[in-house]
Amino acid sequence: MATIKDVAKMAKVAPSTVSRVIANNPRISERTKERVREAMKSLGYHPNFIARSLANQSTQAIGIVLPSSADKAFQNPFFPEVIRGISKAAHQKQYALYMSTGETEEEIYEGVVHMVEGKRVDGIVLLYSSVDDKLTRFLRQKEFPFVIVGKPFKDMYEITHVDNDNYRAAKEVTEHLIDSGHKEIAFIGGNLNLVVTVDRLLGYEKAIRNAELPYRNEYIVHEEFLKEGGQEAVIELFSLQSPPTALVVADDLMAVGVLRMLFKMGIRVPEDVSVVSFNNIMMAELSQPPLTTVDINIFQLGCESARSIIQTIENPMEPARRIIIPHKIIKRQSCMAKGPSALKEA
Repeated sequence: MATIKDVAKMAKVAPSTVSRVIANNPRISERTKERVREAMKSLGYHPNFIARSLANQSTQAIGIVLPSSADKAFQNPFFPEVIRGISKAAHQKQYALYMSTGETEEEIYEGVVHMVEGKRVDGIVLLYSSVDDKLTRFLRQKEFPFVIVGKPFKDMYEITHVDNDNYRAAKEVTEHLIDSGHKEIAFIGGNLNLVVTVDRLLGYEKAIRNAELPYRNEYIVHEEFLKEGGQEAVIELFSLQSPPTALVVADDLMAVGVLRMLFKMGIRVPEDVSVVSFNNIMMAELSQPPLTTVDINIFQLGCESARSIIQTIENPMEPARRIIIPHKIIKRQSCMAKGPSALKEA
């Protein structure tokens, strides 16, 4: 079995240099790192991370915290895709991933306390941001490194977070419907305890008020980010005396449920009602009709969150950062212009 001395000999460096390359020390040149890594690969040498962890008080692991139960979270393709991004960036820095979830907020909290107090991870990525989150308070109190995917509800500039401009994205996609001639536009949102839902609702509201359209409370429906919630919202909205001609749906998975219920009710998309959504998961392209949606670069959200937490772990004095990932509206067949604009497709 190859040793660190064998690697040093082949790469023509000192054993201490090999150790620094394994630790990805920034003081070692890229050329030397490449030479050492080639020698490690050639000799089949694998660092003993457990021994390293004991020596430098590091676990070389990142904790990932999911909202609600893993079963529900993984029903939404957002979470596997964001974790894929985290995994990619963590692998580049040779960090392992440790996942934590729970059926309730209390179980999630207890799981994170065990992770932190048991020194199982060096830092944590929270895959959600809620309005009143005692988990965030706990991590700040412990001065434990963490990054949020989303926008913190409080102290935004004191907590490192990776997010889209969800307010702006919702405003733009609502304006797209308004520019296409729609005036009766409803909003189907998720859990109002999540900051992303609040931001998207505010962006929708801003676009409606800027266009001097009436802001109708009966056009605002909140459900969970699941297909069933979308179906219930459709029944509620299309029981109104004046049902909407367009829907802004806060999540693609929910939008698929919306499309299914509209089909069951004999309401045509986009001829009778236009639908726009968020996230641009694969299901949005495969739905019938394909969904107009906001691409939020889910994979990139994951990559940047992992890079940020590793940077914070390796440089504890690093100031908090706000990283905004760009979004883009992907226009497909679920929208149609209405009224004077109907000659051009939305």
